[in-house]
Amino acid sequence: MAGPGTRTRCKRVTNSPLSPVPTDLITFSDSEALAGALAAAVAADLRAGIEARGGALLALSGGTTPRRFLQRLSEQPLDWDKVTVTLVDERWVAPDNDRSNARLLAEHLLRGAAAAAHFLPLFRDTPEPEDALAELERRFASLPAAFDAIVLGMGTDGHTASFFPGGDHLAAALDPGSAARLLPMRAPGAGEARVTLTLPVLLAARHLYLHIEGTAKRDVLDAALADATPQAPVAAVLRQAPAPVRTYWCP
Repeated sequence: MAGPGTRTRCKRVTNSPLSPVPTDLITFSDSEALAGALAAAVAADLRAGIEARGGALLALSGGTTPRRFLQRLSEQPLDWDKVTVTLVDERWVAPDNDRSNARLLAEHLLRGAAAAAHFLPLFRDTPEPEDALAELERRFASLPAAFDAIVLGMGTDGHTASFFPGGDHLAAALDPGSAARLLPMRAPGAGEARVTLTLPVLLAARHLYLHIEGTAKRDVLDAALADATPQAPVAAVLRQAPAPVRTYWCP
């Protein structure tokens, strides 16, 4: 058993009898060790983007799991004024709402030197996400086609981004041939209406990460990898990714 802050051996799970869906699984002893390693990896991706293209594009997930990672990322030495940050998905709530992912980034990432980053919110002050979809698509059309890094999360129902089981636009969001970069989503497990990046955007990322913590989520991931729960949306992402998704996990 690794001690606190010690990274365990990287395990590549590729087409084994248990896990036919390829992924890179990297385990850590605790969330602090994971947060530091993931922050360093993402920061390296952003530096490479800045060096190669003069700027970098990053999409991050919300929820409670990434808070420590966001804090460690904010401390990374970067030319933050050359970084554009947006969200993988957003609840359709005002940015001062406790459930707003924009508020999460404001409190845990966009502070100190990282406050110089350019933030592109997904929420607009309209009654429904459909009312703002055309404007959001126009804003995203001005961005590079590929993100330098995207960090996904996962729920215990197997959703990632806002690809919820039973979502009203789930099939369209998971269509690898879709031209849409953003879609609204409503689902029984989603709470509020949401807006989400679509599968083609995720798959086009130069670096795609999955960040999960706890044994319950590891069990969900293992079932998805083994194709025991092919209906889990996260399995669709892992299955279609052009390279094994780098998955960071701690108990």
